[in-house]
Amino acid sequence: MAQLVEFENFNRENLFKKLMQDTFARYAFIILVIMYLMVFFASFISPYSKDYSNRNKSYCPPSKIYIINEKGRLSLPYTYNYHRYFDKENFDTKYIEDRSKKYAVKYFSKGQDGKRHFYDVEKDGELYLLGTDINGRDNFSRLLYGGQISLTIGFLALLVSFPLGMLYGGISGYAGGKTDFIMMRTAEAIMSIPSFYLLIILASVLPANMTSVQRFALIVIILALIGWAGFSRVVRGMVLSIKKKEFVTASEALGASGLRTVIHHILPQTMSYVIVAMTLSVPSYILSESGLSFLGLGIQQPDASWGNMLKEAQEFINIVSRPWLLTPGFLIFIAVLSFNIIGDTIRDILDPNSRERN
Repeated sequence: MAQLVEFENFNRENLFKKLMQDTFARYAFIILVIMYLMVFFASFISPYSKDYSNRNKSYCPPSKIYIINEKGRLSLPYTYNYHRYFDKENFDTKYIEDRSKKYAVKYFSKGQDGKRHFYDVEKDGELYLLGTDINGRDNFSRLLYGGQISLTIGFLALLVSFPLGMLYGGISGYAGGKTDFIMMRTAEAIMSIPSFYLLIILASVLPANMTSVQRFALIVIILALIGWAGFSRVVRGMVLSIKKKEFVTASEALGASGLRTVIHHILPQTMSYVIVAMTLSVPSYILSESGLSFLGLGIQQPDASWGNMLKEAQEFINIVSRPWLLTPGFLIFIAVLSFNIIGDTIRDILDPNSRERN
Protein backbone atom coordinates (compact mmCIF):
# COMPACT_ATOMS: atom_id res chain seq x y z
CA MET A 1 0.00 0.00 0.00
CA ALA A 2 2.85 2.38 0.84
CA GLN A 3 4.53 1.63 -2.46
CA LEU A 4 1.31 2.43 -4.30
CA VAL A 5 0.95 5.83 -2.59
CA GLU A 6 4.59 6.65 -3.26
CA PHE A 7 4.14 5.79 -6.94
CA GLU A 8 1.09 8.04 -7.25
CA ASN A 9 2.96 10.93 -5.59
CA PHE A 10 5.81 10.43 -8.03
CA ASN A 11 3.39 10.66 -10.96
CA ARG A 12 1.80 13.84 -9.75
CA GLU A 13 4.91 15.72 -8.63
CA ASN A 14 7.68 14.61 -10.95
CA LEU A 15 6.07 13.58 -14.22
CA PHE A 16 6.45 16.92 -15.98
CA LYS A 17 9.94 17.42 -14.56
CA LYS A 18 11.07 14.01 -15.78
CA LEU A 19 9.42 14.62 -19.14
CA MET A 20 11.37 17.86 -19.64
CA GLN A 21 14.64 16.11 -18.79
CA ASP A 22 14.31 14.00 -21.93
CA THR A 23 15.73 15.95 -24.87
CA PHE A 24 13.45 14.59 -27.56
CA ALA A 25 10.35 14.85 -25.38
CA ARG A 26 11.22 18.43 -24.44
CA TYR A 27 11.54 19.51 -28.07
CA ALA A 28 8.36 17.62 -29.00
CA PHE A 29 6.49 19.36 -26.17
CA ILE A 30 7.78 22.78 -27.27
CA ILE A 31 6.76 22.10 -30.88
CA LEU A 32 3.24 21.09 -29.83
CA VAL A 33 2.88 24.14 -27.58
CA ILE A 34 3.90 26.41 -30.47
CA MET A 35 1.50 24.68 -32.86
CA TYR A 36 -1.44 24.92 -30.45
CA LEU A 37 -0.71 28.56 -29.62
CA MET A 38 -0.58 29.43 -33.32
CA VAL A 39 -3.88 27.75 -34.16
CA PHE A 40 -5.51 29.20 -31.02
CA PHE A 41 -4.51 32.72 -32.09
CA ALA A 42 -5.10 32.02 -35.78
CA SER A 43 -7.22 35.12 -36.37
CA PHE A 44 -4.42 37.30 -34.99
CA ILE A 45 -1.41 35.58 -36.59
CA SER A 46 -2.87 34.94 -40.04
CA PRO A 47 -2.84 37.96 -42.39
CA TYR A 48 -6.11 36.95 -44.04
CA SER A 49 -9.48 35.72 -42.84
CA LYS A 50 -10.58 32.14 -43.45
CA ASP A 51 -13.05 33.38 -46.09
CA TYR A 52 -10.44 35.33 -48.09
CA SER A 53 -10.09 34.39 -51.75
CA ASN A 54 -8.45 36.03 -54.77
CA ARG A 55 -9.32 34.02 -57.87
CA ASN A 56 -6.81 36.03 -59.93
CA LYS A 57 -3.95 34.56 -57.90
CA SER A 58 -4.68 30.86 -58.22
CA TYR A 59 -1.61 28.78 -57.29
CA CYS A 60 0.44 31.91 -56.63
CA PRO A 61 3.92 30.96 -55.32
CA PRO A 62 5.12 32.05 -51.85
CA SER A 63 5.91 35.75 -51.56
CA LYS A 64 9.52 36.76 -51.08
CA ILE A 65 10.30 39.13 -48.24
CA TYR A 66 13.32 41.39 -48.69
CA ILE A 67 15.34 43.21 -46.04
CA ILE A 68 18.06 44.45 -48.42
CA ASN A 69 17.12 47.27 -50.79
CA GLU A 70 18.38 47.96 -54.32
CA LYS A 71 21.38 49.85 -52.98
CA GLY A 72 22.50 46.86 -50.94
CA ARG A 73 21.56 48.44 -47.63
CA LEU A 74 19.55 47.01 -44.79
CA SER A 75 15.93 48.17 -44.85
CA LEU A 76 12.58 47.43 -43.29
CA PRO A 77 10.94 44.24 -44.65
CA TYR A 78 9.10 44.66 -47.93
CA THR A 79 7.73 42.52 -50.72
CA TYR A 80 6.51 42.71 -54.33
CA ASN A 81 3.22 41.61 -55.81
CA TYR A 82 3.21 38.84 -58.38
CA HIS A 83 2.10 39.44 -61.95
CA ARG A 84 0.24 36.58 -63.58
CA TYR A 85 0.69 35.72 -67.25
CA PHE A 86 0.03 32.82 -69.58
CA ASP A 87 3.01 31.02 -71.11
CA LYS A 88 1.85 30.22 -74.64
CA GLU A 89 4.81 27.96 -75.37
CA ASN A 90 4.20 25.63 -72.43
CA PHE A 91 0.45 26.33 -72.09
CA ASP A 92 0.89 27.12 -68.43
CA THR A 93 0.09 29.97 -66.06
CA LYS A 94 3.17 31.53 -64.50
CA TYR A 95 4.00 34.34 -62.10
CA ILE A 96 6.77 36.94 -62.07
CA GLU A 97 7.45 39.63 -59.50
CA ASP A 98 6.19 43.08 -60.39
CA ARG A 99 9.10 45.23 -59.24
CA SER A 100 7.48 48.52 -60.21
CA LYS A 101 6.29 49.01 -56.63
CA LYS A 102 7.33 47.64 -53.29
CA TYR A 103 4.96 47.06 -50.38
CA ALA A 104 6.11 47.38 -46.77
CA VAL A 105 5.43 44.56 -44.33
CA LYS A 106 3.74 45.91 -41.20
CA TYR A 107 3.45 44.39 -37.74
CA PHE A 108 0.68 44.68 -35.12
CA SER A 109 -1.44 46.81 -37.43
CA LYS A 110 -4.98 46.65 -38.73
CA GLY A 111 -5.23 44.58 -41.86
CA GLN A 112 -7.37 45.05 -44.91
CA ASP A 113 -10.22 43.24 -43.14
CA GLY A 114 -10.27 45.86 -40.38
CA LYS A 115 -8.86 43.49 -37.73
CA ARG A 116 -5.50 43.70 -36.01
CA HIS A 117 -2.94 41.11 -37.15
CA PHE A 118 0.54 40.10 -36.11
CA TYR A 119 1.82 40.99 -39.56
CA ASP A 120 0.30 42.42 -42.71
CA VAL A 121 1.23 44.30 -45.85
CA GLU A 122 0.30 47.83 -46.81
CA LYS A 123 -2.76 48.59 -48.92
CA ASP A 124 -2.96 46.92 -52.36
CA GLY A 125 -0.07 44.66 -51.41
CA GLU A 126 -0.24 40.85 -51.32
CA LEU A 127 1.71 38.63 -48.97
CA TYR A 128 1.42 34.84 -49.25
CA LEU A 129 4.04 33.18 -47.06
CA LEU A 130 3.13 29.69 -48.31
CA GLY A 131 1.52 30.59 -51.62
CA THR A 132 -2.12 30.10 -52.51
CA ASP A 133 -4.37 27.21 -53.49
CA ILE A 134 -6.44 26.71 -56.63
CA ASN A 135 -9.00 29.27 -55.43
CA GLY A 136 -6.43 31.92 -54.57
CA ARG A 137 -6.71 31.42 -50.80
CA ASP A 138 -3.70 32.06 -48.59
CA ASN A 139 -2.28 28.69 -47.54
CA PHE A 140 -0.62 29.97 -44.38
CA SER A 141 -3.89 31.40 -43.06
CA ARG A 142 -5.79 28.24 -43.96
CA LEU A 143 -3.16 26.07 -42.23
CA LEU A 144 -3.79 27.95 -39.00
CA TYR A 145 -7.57 27.75 -39.26
CA GLY A 146 -7.40 24.13 -40.43
CA GLY A 147 -5.20 23.26 -37.46
CA GLN A 148 -8.04 24.29 -35.15
CA ILE A 149 -9.91 21.26 -36.43
CA SER A 150 -7.09 18.79 -37.02
CA LEU A 151 -5.35 19.39 -33.69
CA THR A 152 -8.46 19.55 -31.48
CA ILE A 153 -10.46 16.64 -32.85
CA GLY A 154 -8.28 14.14 -30.98
CA PHE A 155 -8.83 15.72 -27.57
CA LEU A 156 -12.56 16.09 -28.17
CA ALA A 157 -12.80 12.41 -29.09
CA LEU A 158 -10.87 11.52 -25.94
CA LEU A 159 -13.45 13.33 -23.81
CA VAL A 160 -16.02 10.81 -25.03
CA SER A 161 -14.08 7.58 -25.56
CA PHE A 162 -11.87 7.46 -22.46
CA PRO A 163 -14.49 8.09 -19.75
CA LEU A 164 -16.71 5.55 -21.50
CA GLY A 165 -13.89 3.02 -21.82
CA MET A 166 -12.73 3.47 -18.23
CA LEU A 167 -16.21 3.08 -16.77
CA TYR A 168 -17.10 0.15 -19.03
CA GLY A 169 -13.84 -1.70 -18.32
CA GLY A 170 -14.00 -0.88 -14.62
CA ILE A 171 -17.50 -2.24 -14.21
CA SER A 172 -16.70 -5.33 -16.27
CA GLY A 173 -13.57 -6.19 -14.31
CA TYR A 174 -15.12 -5.50 -10.92
CA ALA A 175 -18.37 -7.36 -11.58
CA GLY A 176 -16.76 -10.49 -13.05
CA GLY A 177 -18.77 -13.60 -13.91
CA LYS A 178 -21.42 -13.50 -16.62
CA THR A 179 -21.53 -9.69 -16.62
CA ASP A 180 -17.82 -9.55 -17.39
CA PHE A 181 -18.17 -12.22 -20.09
CA ILE A 182 -21.03 -10.46 -21.90
CA MET A 183 -19.45 -7.01 -21.67
CA MET A 184 -16.07 -8.17 -22.95
CA ARG A 185 -17.56 -10.15 -25.83
CA THR A 186 -19.46 -7.01 -26.83
CA ALA A 187 -16.26 -4.94 -26.70
CA GLU A 188 -14.38 -7.55 -28.74
CA ALA A 189 -17.14 -7.53 -31.36
CA ILE A 190 -16.71 -3.76 -31.71
CA MET A 191 -12.93 -4.13 -31.87
CA SER A 192 -13.25 -6.64 -34.73
CA ILE A 193 -14.89 -4.04 -36.97
CA PRO A 194 -12.33 -2.43 -39.36
CA SER A 195 -12.41 1.07 -37.89
CA PHE A 196 -11.25 3.12 -40.87
CA TYR A 197 -13.60 1.39 -43.31
CA LEU A 198 -16.44 1.88 -40.87
CA LEU A 199 -15.54 5.56 -40.68
CA ILE A 200 -15.68 5.80 -44.46
CA ILE A 201 -19.10 4.15 -44.57
CA LEU A 202 -20.55 6.26 -41.78
CA ALA A 203 -19.09 9.48 -43.17
CA SER A 204 -20.35 8.73 -46.67
CA VAL A 205 -23.96 8.35 -45.52
CA LEU A 206 -24.00 11.69 -43.72
CA PRO A 207 -26.43 14.18 -45.31
CA ALA A 208 -24.83 16.35 -47.96
CA ASN A 209 -26.43 19.52 -46.61
CA MET A 210 -24.75 19.25 -43.21
CA THR A 211 -22.63 22.18 -42.11
CA SER A 212 -18.95 21.61 -41.37
CA VAL A 213 -19.60 22.16 -37.66
CA GLN A 214 -22.24 19.43 -37.63
CA ARG A 215 -20.05 17.11 -39.68
CA PHE A 216 -17.11 17.82 -37.36
CA ALA A 217 -19.21 16.94 -34.30
CA LEU A 218 -20.42 13.69 -35.86
CA ILE A 219 -16.91 12.68 -36.86
CA VAL A 220 -15.77 13.25 -33.27
CA ILE A 221 -18.60 11.04 -31.98
CA ILE A 222 -17.88 8.34 -34.58
CA LEU A 223 -14.17 8.30 -33.71
CA ALA A 224 -14.97 8.13 -29.99
CA LEU A 225 -17.48 5.31 -30.29
CA ILE A 226 -14.97 3.24 -32.25
CA GLY A 227 -11.97 3.86 -30.00
CA TRP A 228 -13.31 3.04 -26.54
CA ALA A 229 -13.56 -0.77 -26.86
CA GLY A 230 -9.85 -1.65 -26.97
CA PHE A 231 -9.12 0.78 -24.17
CA SER A 232 -11.84 -0.71 -21.94
CA ARG A 233 -10.37 -4.19 -22.37
CA VAL A 234 -6.99 -3.09 -21.00
CA VAL A 235 -8.65 -1.22 -18.12
CA ARG A 236 -10.65 -4.34 -17.29
CA GLY A 237 -7.44 -6.37 -17.02
CA MET A 238 -5.93 -3.82 -14.64
CA VAL A 239 -9.11 -3.74 -12.53
CA LEU A 240 -9.00 -7.54 -12.13
CA SER A 241 -5.69 -7.23 -10.28
CA ILE A 242 -6.46 -3.98 -8.43
CA LYS A 243 -9.77 -5.20 -6.95
CA LYS A 244 -7.85 -7.76 -4.88
CA LYS A 245 -5.96 -5.01 -3.03
CA GLU A 246 -6.59 -4.31 0.65
CA PHE A 247 -7.97 -0.79 0.14
CA VAL A 248 -10.73 -2.19 -2.10
CA THR A 249 -11.68 -4.74 0.55
CA ALA A 250 -11.69 -1.95 3.14
CA SER A 251 -14.00 0.17 0.96
CA GLU A 252 -16.43 -2.72 0.60
CA ALA A 253 -16.31 -3.42 4.33
CA LEU A 254 -17.27 0.22 5.01
CA GLY A 255 -20.42 -0.26 2.94
CA ALA A 256 -19.43 1.56 -0.26
CA SER A 257 -21.42 0.53 -3.31
CA GLY A 258 -19.75 -1.30 -6.16
CA LEU A 259 -20.02 1.70 -8.51
CA ARG A 260 -18.53 4.05 -5.90
CA THR A 261 -15.69 1.62 -5.24
CA VAL A 262 -14.92 1.40 -8.95
CA ILE A 263 -15.04 5.16 -9.60
CA HIS A 264 -13.39 6.48 -6.43
CA HIS A 265 -10.92 3.75 -5.51
CA ILE A 266 -10.11 1.44 -8.42
CA LEU A 267 -10.11 3.60 -11.56
CA PRO A 268 -7.79 6.28 -10.10
CA GLN A 269 -5.14 3.56 -9.75
CA THR A 270 -5.18 3.07 -13.54
CA MET A 271 -4.30 6.72 -14.30
CA SER A 272 -0.68 5.98 -15.15
CA TYR A 273 -1.82 3.80 -18.03
CA VAL A 274 -4.65 6.19 -18.95
CA ILE A 275 -2.25 9.13 -19.33
CA VAL A 276 -0.01 7.15 -21.67
CA ALA A 277 -2.95 5.76 -23.66
CA MET A 278 -4.48 9.21 -24.09
CA THR A 279 -1.20 10.67 -25.34
CA LEU A 280 -0.72 7.84 -27.83
CA SER A 281 -4.37 7.92 -29.00
CA VAL A 282 -4.41 11.56 -30.11
CA PRO A 283 -2.22 10.88 -33.20
CA SER A 284 -4.57 8.14 -34.40
CA TYR A 285 -7.54 10.50 -34.19
CA ILE A 286 -5.60 13.19 -36.07
CA LEU A 287 -4.72 10.70 -38.81
CA SER A 288 -8.30 9.41 -39.01
CA GLU A 289 -9.75 12.89 -39.47
CA SER A 290 -7.04 13.79 -41.99
CA GLY A 291 -7.69 10.59 -43.92
CA LEU A 292 -11.44 11.20 -44.06
CA SER A 293 -11.00 14.80 -45.14
CA PHE A 294 -8.41 13.74 -47.71
CA LEU A 295 -10.96 11.32 -49.19
CA GLY A 296 -13.59 14.07 -49.23
CA LEU A 297 -15.69 12.48 -46.46
CA GLY A 298 -14.63 14.71 -43.58
CA ILE A 299 -14.52 18.49 -43.32
CA GLN A 300 -15.79 19.97 -46.56
CA GLN A 301 -14.59 22.97 -48.51
CA PRO A 302 -14.51 25.94 -48.11
CA ASP A 303 -13.75 25.14 -44.44
CA ALA A 304 -10.19 24.03 -43.95
CA SER A 305 -8.58 21.06 -42.28
CA TRP A 306 -5.12 19.69 -42.91
CA GLY A 307 -6.64 16.62 -44.56
CA ASN A 308 -8.71 18.40 -47.22
CA MET A 309 -5.86 20.86 -47.84
CA LEU A 310 -3.50 17.96 -48.49
CA LYS A 311 -5.94 16.52 -51.00
CA GLU A 312 -4.95 19.26 -53.44
CA ALA A 313 -1.37 17.97 -53.46
CA GLN A 314 -2.27 14.48 -54.67
CA GLU A 315 -1.75 15.48 -58.30
CA PHE A 316 1.77 14.87 -59.56
CA ILE A 317 2.05 18.27 -61.25
CA ASN A 318 1.28 19.99 -57.94
CA ILE A 319 3.89 17.96 -56.06
CA VAL A 320 6.56 18.87 -58.62
CA SER A 321 5.75 22.50 -59.39
CA ARG A 322 3.87 23.60 -56.25
CA PRO A 323 5.61 21.93 -53.28
CA TRP A 324 4.11 24.42 -50.81
CA LEU A 325 0.85 22.47 -51.09
CA LEU A 326 2.55 19.60 -49.21
CA THR A 327 2.88 21.70 -46.05
CA PRO A 328 -0.27 20.20 -44.40
CA GLY A 329 1.21 16.72 -44.73
CA PHE A 330 4.43 17.90 -43.12
CA LEU A 331 2.52 19.42 -40.19
CA ILE A 332 0.50 16.22 -39.73
CA PHE A 333 3.77 14.26 -39.64
CA ILE A 334 5.34 16.63 -37.08
CA ALA A 335 2.25 16.65 -34.82
CA VAL A 336 1.86 12.85 -34.86
CA LEU A 337 5.58 12.29 -34.28
CA SER A 338 5.63 14.75 -31.36
CA PHE A 339 2.66 13.09 -29.66
CA ASN A 340 4.22 9.66 -30.10
CA ILE A 341 7.55 10.81 -28.63
CA ILE A 342 5.83 12.33 -25.60
CA GLY A 343 3.65 9.24 -25.15
CA ASP A 344 6.63 6.87 -25.28
CA THR A 345 8.56 9.02 -22.83
CA ILE A 346 5.67 9.16 -20.36
CA ARG A 347 5.32 5.40 -20.61
CA ASP A 348 8.99 4.97 -19.69
CA ILE A 349 8.64 7.41 -16.77
CA LEU A 350 5.55 5.74 -15.33
CA ASP A 351 6.97 2.23 -15.67
CA PRO A 352 8.30 1.30 -12.20
CA ASN A 353 10.78 -1.18 -13.66
CA SER A 354 12.15 1.49 -15.97
CA ARG A 355 12.60 3.89 -13.03
CA GLU A 356 14.48 1.29 -11.03
CA ARG A 357 16.87 0.67 -13.92
CA ASN A 358 17.58 4.39 -14.16
